Amino acid sequence: MPKISPLKTSAFALPEHLERKADSKLIGKDEQQFEAIAASLSESIAELSNRLDVTRKQPGGRGQAALDRDQEIHRTAARLKALRRFGLDLCLGRMVSADSPDPVYIGRLGLNDSQGRRLLIDWRSPAAEPFFGATHANPMGLVSRRRFRWTRGRISDYWDEVFTTGGLENNTALDDQSAFIASLGSSRSPRMRDVLATIQGDQDQIIRAGSRGALVVDGGPGTGKTVVALHRTAYLLYSDPRLSRRSNHRKSDVLFVGPHQPYLAYIADVLPSLGEEGVQTCTLRDLVPEGATAAAESDPEVARLKSSVDMVKAIERAVKFHEEPPSEGMEVETPYADVSLSSEDWAEAFDAAEPGTPHNEARDDVWDALLEILADKMSGHDVPQGLLRRALTLTPELQANFNRAWPLLDYGALVADLWRVPAYLRLCAPWLQPDERATLQREDPEAWTTADLPLLDAARQRLGDPEAPRRKRKQAAAQAAERELMDRVVDDLIAADDSENLEMHMLRGDDMRDKLVDRDALEAIDPDVLAGPFAHIVVDEAQELTDAEWRMLLLRCPSRSFTVVGDRAQARHGFTESWEERLERVGLANVKLAGLSINYRTPEEVMAEAEPVIRVALPDANVPTSVRSSGVPVGHGKTQELGGILETWLAANPEGTACVITAPEAIPVKPRQDRVSWRTPELAKGLEFDLVVLIDPETLGSGIEGAVDRYVAMTRATRQLVILRSGQ
Repeated sequence: MPKISPLKTSAFALPEHLERKADSKLIGKDEQQFEAIAASLSESIAELSNRLDVTRKQPGGRGQAALDRDQEIHRTAARLKALRRFGLDLCLGRMVSADSPDPVYIGRLGLNDSQGRRLLIDWRSPAAEPFFGATHANPMGLVSRRRFRWTRGRISDYWDEVFTTGGLENNTALDDQSAFIASLGSSRSPRMRDVLATIQGDQDQIIRAGSRGALVVDGGPGTGKTVVALHRTAYLLYSDPRLSRRSNHRKSDVLFVGPHQPYLAYIADVLPSLGEEGVQTCTLRDLVPEGATAAAESDPEVARLKSSVDMVKAIERAVKFHEEPPSEGMEVETPYADVSLSSEDWAEAFDAAEPGTPHNEARDDVWDALLEILADKMSGHDVPQGLLRRALTLTPELQANFNRAWPLLDYGALVADLWRVPAYLRLCAPWLQPDERATLQREDPEAWTTADLPLLDAARQRLGDPEAPRRKRKQAAAQAAERELMDRVVDDLIAADDSENLEMHMLRGDDMRDKLVDRDALEAIDPDVLAGPFAHIVVDEAQELTDAEWRMLLLRCPSRSFTVVGDRAQARHGFTESWEERLERVGLANVKLAGLSINYRTPEEVMAEAEPVIRVALPDANVPTSVRSSGVPVGHGKTQELGGILETWLAANPEGTACVITAPEAIPVKPRQDRVSWRTPELAKGLEFDLVVLIDPETLGSGIEGAVDRYVAMTRATRQLVILRSGQ
């Protein structure tokens, strides 16, 4: 092992009341390990920085050489960014197995020293599994485990767990679960805090499950569903070769779907802290351009009708209406001869479109097939193909008939026509009753709501980009020009070839000429990065998705590999089926269910008051059991007390966050205090706060929706809940 200069400052910064844990007998090995980690980090960062500079200065090259260079830059930069993000706090803890007395240290990333000695093993590797999964019932070969708590780059606490009687010897710092429970009550911030070191065995088992089929992670508030979803995403990217990053249009093959933008902002730091910078995260609104401005659907009946898979299927009927070949033939006039085009010829041309090709992109294929049919009929007139195609293209009547039979379509206009033209809706959705069709008609058919988004997405996917044919023609022209240039180069090389075997003559072959074309120099089509396909999709708060919204995601994941995270008791519009029934109905087979039942977040004082709220509406709700008590009872009062409650809490708590949850109409335009946010229950879902003040819970509605909103609002609190009501 190389000689390492000692750290200028100890990695441990334990407070006075934990002085007993600072004994060198307890932390001496850790100090030595941290010195080695610090040296390796410094060397690795310097080496990677130098390698990145050298690679960037190399000539770009062409073709595969350019691709290899770009991939090397991407890999090196990603590794460098990950190492710079952390210091010694790359280390999560250590474990000692029965097979060896030497501790094995677990890290966010794997790390070796200059001699190849493993300093940290990646938390996602199989060798690290006992660190998270070991229990007293199943120690997985461990004697002991130590977890570190890092604060501003130094260890502010650690706790040990032992799994054999021998592990008790000479250890005065045993905490078992007490330190873990205390960490659950630490102050929250606007971003989700790092919890990797405290992943529990029940969570880790789900994180490491395989990616085949659909895995449902079902659990009540505070059970760590979001934690599991995020860490499972990072684990699958590390362990599953099917999900490896691509070097072209997307950074990874995994899509993470959250319920709303505040949630995405809240979790934004988690995946990067796990070494995954490239995961695409979005909400369902983000999948369609109209999602940014779509209003909530205020009519429950309209929302119900548009949420069905049948309505999504109506989009296919709407497109097919615009792909009907003419039932009558025509005479096509050209300067060379007139030629007849029968209804059978039209049908043959329309059949040339490859199944699954988007309507607008298939249009050129149908047109080419039509011209080919006409050219065959004029083969006896000895007209050059180029001139003949030009003449046919310039025939007004042929163009007009083709445009009517297979028009270029806009997806928004297609959907709007359903709400604008009753006869069109009746044709495309014949199962609807007259009163239902009348309900869906509206004065402004393009005043989009959230219920329209799955239909707009289906139409957008089915039609394709109207500009795709133009880009395809432009790309073909560029490729033809490149081939012409290569042909001239080949001619010059052959003319100058005086070798005995005339090797240059092999360049006449089409295959070789194609290989000479620099395809990277051609314009690349830039697809929508959220359009898919993705190899795996993670969906949080999945209990809220309608059947039509599930279709949006299924279109993007042909492998049907999903992680589905949710709680049936938190479904605002009810969830009477099982997860298996719901998912199989929308098209997901091979469904496996994993449950979480321990509430790590919400104090038992809060859960005692929240549980009756949800059981009134859902007697069989999956209410989790809290593992800790805050010692602070739920407060009650009048709304006039809100200002004083917040001021008192802010003064007493220099860190942490508070949230006032109330009905939409009661939220002020500008919040009054820093560290205090105002949210509806719907936009608080998935978030957590130290203090939650719930205003007039009765105004949140009745029935299941009202009960769920109150339950969600109450269970956002990690320390204290206060309920205020209006009154004289």
